Amino acid sequence: MADLAPAPVSDLPVPDAPAPLPGSSDGRLDPAQRARALQTMAGQQLDVLVVGGGITGAGTALDAAARGLSVGLVEARDYAAGTSSRSSKLIHGGLRYLEQLNFALVHEALHERTLMLDRLCPHLVRPIPFLYPLTNRVWERAYVGAGIALYDAMAGRTGMPRHRHLTRTQALRIAPSLRADKLVGAIQYYDAQVDDARHTLAVARTAARHGAAIATSCRVVDFVTEGERIVGAKVRDLEGGEEFVVRARQVINATGVWTDDVQAFAGRGRIKVRASKGVHLVVPRDRIHSDAGFITRTASSVLFVIPWMAPPFTRHWIIGTTDTEWDLGKAHPAASSADIDYLLGEANKWLNIPLTREDVEGVYAGLRPLLTGESEATSKLSREHAVVQGVSGLITVAGGKYTTYRVMAKDAIDAAARSMNRRVPETPTDRLPLVGADGFQATWNQRERLAAGSGLHVARIEHLLRRYGSEVPRLLAAIADRPELGAPIDGAADHLMVEAWYAAAWEGALHLDDVLTRRMRISIETWDRGLTAAKAVVGVVGEVLGWDEDTRVRELSHYEARVEAERESQTMDDDHTADAARLGAPDVRTGFATQR
Repeated sequence: MADLAPAPVSDLPVPDAPAPLPGSSDGRLDPAQRARALQTMAGQQLDVLVVGGGITGAGTALDAAARGLSVGLVEARDYAAGTSSRSSKLIHGGLRYLEQLNFALVHEALHERTLMLDRLCPHLVRPIPFLYPLTNRVWERAYVGAGIALYDAMAGRTGMPRHRHLTRTQALRIAPSLRADKLVGAIQYYDAQVDDARHTLAVARTAARHGAAIATSCRVVDFVTEGERIVGAKVRDLEGGEEFVVRARQVINATGVWTDDVQAFAGRGRIKVRASKGVHLVVPRDRIHSDAGFITRTASSVLFVIPWMAPPFTRHWIIGTTDTEWDLGKAHPAASSADIDYLLGEANKWLNIPLTREDVEGVYAGLRPLLTGESEATSKLSREHAVVQGVSGLITVAGGKYTTYRVMAKDAIDAAARSMNRRVPETPTDRLPLVGADGFQATWNQRERLAAGSGLHVARIEHLLRRYGSEVPRLLAAIADRPELGAPIDGAADHLMVEAWYAAAWEGALHLDDVLTRRMRISIETWDRGLTAAKAVVGVVGEVLGWDEDTRVRELSHYEARVEAERESQTMDDDHTADAARLGAPDVRTGFATQR
């Protein structure tokens, strides 16, 4: 395998970066780290084995490692490959939960929002303004205004602006694309946005930094038992095909919509999860003229029109979401033609220049894991989480919101700690900055000097800082060593080649799809869904990962087949035909494991 470790950072500062703890690392995820993690998990009994590499699983691994427990994490595909890369990308309390009188959930989520904005990951989470359009002159302003005022009050003292009431003229000044005949005014308030996949990755890297052994492309195929107690799991390495056993004092099932499937290995479980499909569209920035996003009700869900990313970096809008029951394949939920028409129709009720199919540059669908309740409507099922030990040695954590992942992780490890034969400290994760957050503000303040030293425009540096935080000097050092990495990616000029290199060299990407879909959002931010960019970056990614020419061709073919299958699914009328079309492209990991 080619040695492409970055050049020393030299005179490019990485302010306040802590030295790795004994037994831990710098948070680098690469093939060598993966091999060490597999060796560690197969060679010793762990305190905790976490199954699932979404935000809940990554958060649980970080919580365990930060308390001094030995912990492993296995993920069948990639970090955030499921729900955690397909959300509305909001860190929020949830206004609709206030209407449901779920004050505890809203307060908890708003507290977590403040932690992320101020301390844990300010480079990845940032405030964005929203408008709530009003259509009634009297009761609606009072009703909605009271709810948003309570929302602000429950958030406490934050650096975010408070809400304000707007007349129709003021609202249209902020959002000229709104239909003047639809609204009598608006209320402006603030929430926060996150790149969910990059945030999940940062949590996983921080867990690795503090000693967690983590590996993707590792599927649990059964549990290991002694008597009635689960003492570990049998794991298949989907990259090589080998199987090995990981022994642990506690196994934690953090697999989201796969919760019931994993519980089935134990023969029983106390939590039942239903999947709700949420579809989102991505359209270019110039299709909607507004300095704020907006949110409104629909008959069956909530409509968000969200700037992606936050001003002044906005280049796209995200429009979502649907909320419909899904009982088909969980790995690749498909957006149908009906889903796309529904979202366009709901958005066009508010826009003075209607959007069409030709305006849609990206589409993605995700599944929310909802705890089964008495309601038949998935939109009314609980977004609170549950932690249970239905089988000795197995803890299941499920439900919840992305925003409250840290609380879910804490509760899961609190439950695991009760079975340990030693005192386990309280979680410190509310005070533990994620990878890239250490010294971020200082690095941000140095952006003009970093631009001058690297030869990149300051806007490029700001783009990198909002994605990599205080890790940016590592990327700039790589460009200094290999200037070709400073070139824009063909077909995705917002990104630099060094980002593709870094995805493989530092961020655990094992396949081309990992790079284009989750490390960068090229698959939903470009008209060709990343096909041109795939050809541009396969060489540098393959160089890091040691791919021969056949493997590079296979990776490109898989990515092209995936894009074709997704596009075909989006022409289908219903979920069943869309799902059948999307399954025309097999999962890259399953395919590779059977070929070897």
